[in-house]
Amino acid sequence: MSLARTVRDTGLIFRRHLRQTLRSKVAIVFGIVQPLLYLVLFGPLLTRMTGAGGFGGADAWQVFVPGVLVQLALFGAGFVGFGLIADLRSGVVERLRVTPASRVALLLGRVLRDTLVLTVQAVMLVAAGLAMGLRAPAAGLAAGLVLVVLLAVACASLSYVLALMTRSEDAFAPLLSAVTLPLMLLSGMLLPMSMAPRWLDVVSHFTPFRYVVEAVRAVFRGDYASLAVAEGTAVTVVLLVASLALGTRRFRRENA
Repeated sequence: MSLARTVRDTGLIFRRHLRQTLRSKVAIVFGIVQPLLYLVLFGPLLTRMTGAGGFGGADAWQVFVPGVLVQLALFGAGFVGFGLIADLRSGVVERLRVTPASRVALLLGRVLRDTLVLTVQAVMLVAAGLAMGLRAPAAGLAAGLVLVVLLAVACASLSYVLALMTRSEDAFAPLLSAVTLPLMLLSGMLLPMSMAPRWLDVVSHFTPFRYVVEAVRAVFRGDYASLAVAEGTAVTVVLLVASLALGTRRFRRENA
């Protein structure tokens, strides 16, 4: 399969699913509003903790906004597998199997659509954070968004793998919740793990998302050369490569 054909087929699948997304006005509105609610309803509570040393002297918004961005990648991209399960049930995937479309494109087209949607949400979230008091260098904002987008690609790919494995909402939903909830709580997305008990802080170091959260917070502070950025970038790249390889293999096997 030539690279040019894969790129062309990926574009076709991407446009198809993007048109499908744009037709769902309710999903677009709620997808944008939900992360903003975290800033409006929860963010102001944390600003009172800054003076108390809860964030180690850092601005509350520099801690909270990066966490919400990573949470958006985890949940926003993690739940895209429900759409694939619906396509499996309706026979869409079965019909695509008999076409000459690249099997890799069947994954990449969906993932690109999911990534575009999440990128728009993330940009709006950052804009709202800046309006509410977030102060971060432009380069740090850009670097943080890049990390979040790459993480979203990994989460979306893994979500599709789980969807193909379970093939049912009844199995997919509890499995996804069992994975995402501990990741959210142990990564320090909403509150930094430096505020946690020692044993919980130690356990959280085995959660890859913690390193991504700390990396995004570091670049938002302008600490580009810190160990946290190096670790978070490395973890993100490993997750990205592994998830795309796993997703591509699963789609090829499914459509063989």
